[in-house]
Amino acid sequence: MRDYCLTELKQLITDIVGKKNILVDEGDTYFYRKGIRIGAGSACAVVMPKDLIEFWQVIRVCVEFDKIIIIQAANTGLTGGSTPDGDDYDRDVVIINTLKLNQLILLNQGLQVLAFPGTTLYQLEDRLAPIGRGPHSVIGSSCIGASVIGGVCNNSGGNLVNRGPAYTELSLYARLNDEGNLELVNHLGIELGNHPEEILKNLISSNFNINQISDSLHLASDSQYKERVRDITSSIPARFNSDRRRLYEASGCAGKIAVFAVRLDTFPKPSKEQVFFVGSNDPTKFTTLRKKILSDFIRLPDMGEYLHRSYFDGSAKYCKDTFLLLKYFGTSSLPRLLYLKRSLDNMANSISIFPDNIGDKALQFISELLPNHIPKRIREYREKYDHYMLFVASDEGIEEMEQLLLQQSKNETDFEFIRCTKLEGDDVLLHRYVAGAAPARFGLLNPGDSGGLLPLDVALPRNCDSWHKLLPQSILDKMSESFQMGHFLCMVFHWDFVIKKGENIEELKKDIFRILKENGAKYPAEHNVGHIYKAENSLVEFYEKLDPTNSFNSGIGQTSKNKFYK
Repeated sequence: MRDYCLTELKQLITDIVGKKNILVDEGDTYFYRKGIRIGAGSACAVVMPKDLIEFWQVIRVCVEFDKIIIIQAANTGLTGGSTPDGDDYDRDVVIINTLKLNQLILLNQGLQVLAFPGTTLYQLEDRLAPIGRGPHSVIGSSCIGASVIGGVCNNSGGNLVNRGPAYTELSLYARLNDEGNLELVNHLGIELGNHPEEILKNLISSNFNINQISDSLHLASDSQYKERVRDITSSIPARFNSDRRRLYEASGCAGKIAVFAVRLDTFPKPSKEQVFFVGSNDPTKFTTLRKKILSDFIRLPDMGEYLHRSYFDGSAKYCKDTFLLLKYFGTSSLPRLLYLKRSLDNMANSISIFPDNIGDKALQFISELLPNHIPKRIREYREKYDHYMLFVASDEGIEEMEQLLLQQSKNETDFEFIRCTKLEGDDVLLHRYVAGAAPARFGLLNPGDSGGLLPLDVALPRNCDSWHKLLPQSILDKMSESFQMGHFLCMVFHWDFVIKKGENIEELKKDIFRILKENGAKYPAEHNVGHIYKAENSLVEFYEKLDPTNSFNSGIGQTSKNKFYK
């Protein structure tokens, strides 16, 4: 009976999306079922709808056949939250990949936007650039190609302090109510009709006045964040995934509802920007710098990023191919490259004589043949220092930033800064941008040294001064490699560890989480719980309210994978 039902399910979905847009073979579905860093599981089908109406119809069929639905876009999640996790679900899993649903609508001459499930962050940035506007974030810590809605669903923070993390209270989404009935909820603040397919048809065709959208009492960005981050005496982190302040429908939902569109604010781009690169061997000097900036500055820097030498070197060695591709061909070339690499890996996996991960190995080999891509002055700092800061200041904030750096460099030894040229600034920002891929590439290329990845996404209290020495050497000695960087003004850090073979990753996590809890940290900070972290009670309550039947992304945050959370 089960096989018969699956056959019928697949045929009905095929009738909706076409044969080319449903994958059922294990080899074909592998790269949708496996996380970019961790996690993998079973799925009976991967479906790629071509528009929002097909998306709705596929969800409706999956609900009718009582399937678990996992929705993913670029599958860039660091914690495995956009893929299945294991094979112990009580129902079949259907993955719906939304990358083809990448429509983007500018509202009120671009003051706001409507982003669809497959709209990417770099697509949004490119569309806004000609009109002098920008999105909430222009650089990801590790998620090249990430979707806008994925950022909203996972409270992604980005690193533009004055704009705040991804957040909106204006969305269009599907959910299963307490009675198990599927409903489409329109909270965009835009009149689109009364029935699901009517609403979706009007949205797809922009059948409303896109330049006369009424203001809403609901937020389309976290407008309070730049004041919250200034409170450097607070023992509570500035932002974290379980923060009740920023759990609202699509925002923070972690895929427990199916989000069709979000309405977001955009931001005016500055007329002038300046990148400063700072080096020191004493991280406490950065703590002093941070306190002065957040306490005294009239205009905060747009960005304040910390980079340890581990991530500087990791990015230089393992992310060079991505750096060069983005620099010379732009972000629009990424989807094609990722598709080609995925196809190559897929072909190699089916032929036993080829090694695993042949795509990454080929790119790494080619990149090592090419000249050093880091600007000379930046390379010189790498030889002198272990800790680096990247500041981006704009307009009237440039002089304020430069004066503080000049003052500190005169008063302190072991502290220097560079006022970057345009080329240096672009390159060092890109170097930081691609760095997040280094741990995964290291693990793939050094399987003999890797017992698994442990990516930690940690929000430290705003008054934390011991950020650079929280983990004892006894824990660090159990790592084959460690990579450290962070959104420093926010006290949000990414500690990405490659565990030594033979070490117990679960025991390590317990020891690390105990230390973090003792120090008032919250985790995860901005990439959501996925399948690494146990969701706090506030998150579990939020998930159960959104999805009472536990049909969307079951098991997220180590919750039950069974229907009704049994």
